[in-house]
Amino acid sequence: MSTTVELSRLDHLAPDTSDTQRTADSHSPSRPQLALPPTDQGLQAWVALAGGFLSNALIWGFALSFGVLQEYYASTEPFAGQGGIAAIGTTSTGIMYLTMPLFLWIFRRWPKMRRWSLWSSVPIVAISLVGASFANTVPQLLVTQGIFYAIAGNALVMPTINFINEWFSKKRGLAIGVAISGDFAGGIVMPLLLQAILGAVGFRWTLRIIAAIIVVFSSPILFLLKPRLPVSATHVAAPMDLSFLRDGFFWTLQLFNTVQALGYFLPNNYLPTIAQSLGLGRTLGSLTVLIVNFGAIFGCVGVGALVDRFDVTLVLFAQGLLASVAVIVVLGLTTNVAPLFIFSLMYGLTAAAYSTAWGGIIHELQRKNENTDANIVFGLLALGRGVGSIISGPLSEALVTNSSGIQEAASSAYTSKYGSIIIFTGCTALAGGFGWFFRKARLI
Repeated sequence: MSTTVELSRLDHLAPDTSDTQRTADSHSPSRPQLALPPTDQGLQAWVALAGGFLSNALIWGFALSFGVLQEYYASTEPFAGQGGIAAIGTTSTGIMYLTMPLFLWIFRRWPKMRRWSLWSSVPIVAISLVGASFANTVPQLLVTQGIFYAIAGNALVMPTINFINEWFSKKRGLAIGVAISGDFAGGIVMPLLLQAILGAVGFRWTLRIIAAIIVVFSSPILFLLKPRLPVSATHVAAPMDLSFLRDGFFWTLQLFNTVQALGYFLPNNYLPTIAQSLGLGRTLGSLTVLIVNFGAIFGCVGVGALVDRFDVTLVLFAQGLLASVAVIVVLGLTTNVAPLFIFSLMYGLTAAAYSTAWGGIIHELQRKNENTDANIVFGLLALGRGVGSIISGPLSEALVTNSSGIQEAASSAYTSKYGSIIIFTGCTALAGGFGWFFRKARLI
């Protein structure tokens, strides 16, 4: 939500079913008028908000903490020495982004599917993680923890966002922001929890315990969440205006959105391992992931406020510039724990909040054409980010394999075998803001 994804400004994530309700009523004069609960208030509205926060914290929080598991897998049997470990985390987040448009379309077309999606998601998430606990090869982890978990997890998260969009109107932006902040709140708790359990019982029982935690804490969502609008009144889908697909502004920012995603996920996945290569220990390495997610909470709020006041391309350029400095200078020259923690905070404040700027992209497209469907724009931007995430996994493996650095007793992050990844991530972070140059050249 991930992400990313980081989307606290996107109050258009689910279809505005109040418009659908009006459309249905206007075409059915004989239908009795329904007394609907008020928006932005009442117990059920806050239950929906709590459900959105909790589902994001559980599902995305675990996904964003994969760096802890990656470091463990890479150094512990039976996965030590096997290739493709990085692809597990990037595939998971990538599929979660890629399937967002599909879920949005399904719920738009068949609103009753939201309830089915909620009830089916929790057992499948649990089965995916329990299945992963029996894995002995990386491909087995990729299928269970990477693919099945991602699809089932999104099946839990996306209906809650739709319900929030029904229950909140004037405060919808704030509500979505609170729900999405659950990503990073979970990203703070999960690394600490994973590190503690891994050290005590190993990865197999860790995955089983996490599965049980998700089942226990997500169960109230299944029973307590209720739609505000009667489902029978929400089956009329409003027509979609796709004229923005002819706008060079959209395609330019979509290109750099995808490029930024190629490198964005790598530090989160590799930070614990980089810390190990510098001799800083497993515990300190896990704290780096926590700090990234802590910074991202504030980064999302800040970027969301900035795109409301300034040109979105300028905000993205400033964000990309600061993120690239954090990667190339601070992380690259890191020799001890202090700069590594400074980098983690800077990266969370900047790069991790990239998708929050999607609200500014949507706003500009709607300023040009008020009929632009925000759901479609969001879905396509998520699609681009998902493509970048999936490609980044095998790409990072190739960068590590071809690096001439050494892994142990490295004098800095650059001289470790992760130097190539650091340079690549810094370049893609900077490229994420290149839309500003196109704007200055009046090309968009």
